[in-house]
Amino acid sequence: MKAILLTTAVALAALAAPLAAQGAPPAAEARGDPAVPPPTISVTRHTGVFGGQRIAYTATAAETYLKAEDGTPKASLFSVSYVREPRDPNRPVTFLFNGGPGSGSVWLHMGAFGPKRVAIPSDARDDGPPPYPIVDNPDSLLDVTDIVFIDPVGTGFSHALGKTEGKEYWGVTQDAKSVSQFIRLWLNDNGRWNSPKYIGGESYGTTRSAALINQLEGSFNDVSLDGIILISTILDFGAQANVPGNEMPYVLFLPSMAGAAFYHHKVANPPPTVDAFVQEARDFAAGDYAAALLKGQRLQGEERASIRRRLARFTGLSEDYLERADLRVTDQRFYKELLRDRGLAVGRLDARYTGKDYDNAGETPDNDPSFYGIDAGYTAAINSWVRDGLGFRSDRSYVTIGPVGDWDWTLSDQGGEAKYYKSVAPYIGKAMRENAGLRVFVGAGYYDFATPLFGAEYALSRTGIPQDRIHFSYYEAGHMMYVHDDSRAKLSRDIRAFIRAR
Repeated sequence: MKAILLTTAVALAALAAPLAAQGAPPAAEARGDPAVPPPTISVTRHTGVFGGQRIAYTATAAETYLKAEDGTPKASLFSVSYVREPRDPNRPVTFLFNGGPGSGSVWLHMGAFGPKRVAIPSDARDDGPPPYPIVDNPDSLLDVTDIVFIDPVGTGFSHALGKTEGKEYWGVTQDAKSVSQFIRLWLNDNGRWNSPKYIGGESYGTTRSAALINQLEGSFNDVSLDGIILISTILDFGAQANVPGNEMPYVLFLPSMAGAAFYHHKVANPPPTVDAFVQEARDFAAGDYAAALLKGQRLQGEERASIRRRLARFTGLSEDYLERADLRVTDQRFYKELLRDRGLAVGRLDARYTGKDYDNAGETPDNDPSFYGIDAGYTAAINSWVRDGLGFRSDRSYVTIGPVGDWDWTLSDQGGEAKYYKSVAPYIGKAMRENAGLRVFVGAGYYDFATPLFGAEYALSRTGIPQDRIHFSYYEAGHMMYVHDDSRAKLSRDIRAFIRAR
């Protein structure tokens, strides 16, 4: 492996021409604030086997400066670009990011689609102490698309510069505008304006994808896209808001509860597959259960008893508990109650994971075993691969998930009522109506409670969203379904087919 690390103005000036092709801004980009150093860029060349093909590719780990109109650098966005060699301007390029808000792209990068991945246990066991194997990833999508992993401001190595404060970028619209600016700069520097283009994210990254498509295609200066890749989707925050009086969360979480109950063998006489049981739960949730909840305290007698019996079957919880909860079980209570008889709590990100709390009497878990079961391995992997494998040097700590201050959820272009109900799904509908070739891929895990699958289905089935260009795929894992080996391979096949289908 040949690595080129550029950290000085002299080196940048000497190599300005070749680096411009890599999407790396030269030292002159930093002019306007003498306290801001030139961006750091590292270019390395590699080969690997992806999708059964041996591919040569260039990796560029770089800081890109976002600037004010007067040229003053305001923020540094860190990205890693993987581009197949020889370069093809007509080859698809996919821009990927994670969520949070406040999460770096480490999870999709080192878990799903990067050329290397961290090999943590696939069977929902804790990842334990280091060392963690960093292995070749044949499930990377580099055989069908170039890939750019983006860390928004406040995540990864990305940060505000000079006198700029990070909060300028911490909001649905502000964040999307900054990522849109980065994508336009990358397309400029790499000569890829006419390439097929995809954006995609996980968790809040799906929210970002919706807001980003509005920034990319919502004006006359369009960056037109071929597809949006949504993994573990959250678009409608109003429907899933767990506040007194809102009945929708109980409806939207029920299929996920059924999946978790099925996995942990808490269902009597279950069907042969989890997808069959989840479908039964969908039908009940959207039908009799939703109608019962809408009756409120008028639900009484045998009708109430019938709903309670069926709810017990789908949740794996006792009728006594359900009655005391007024037939409304929050996700937080479910994590603790499902396996209380075994002294275990189940995970939020992935209900396959279980953990031991301080005691078994609490109402909610101490922590999420499906997060503390994977975070150490991913943190070690991204730092090892980027710093040592890609030769990028920084004194900053890589922020896997960190605080980004008070997030601005204002959706001012949706009208005044949007301050009461937050949903970015209409952005996707508008983009699909105005771009006849735009398609959407939606990947969901059966055991994901952070972004329940029924919530994604609900948000994307609303009026104004073309249904014939949305493709759903489901996985027997959770929020990061790719931590499960079979699900990662299936996710890769599904997205590869989605990109090829253009």
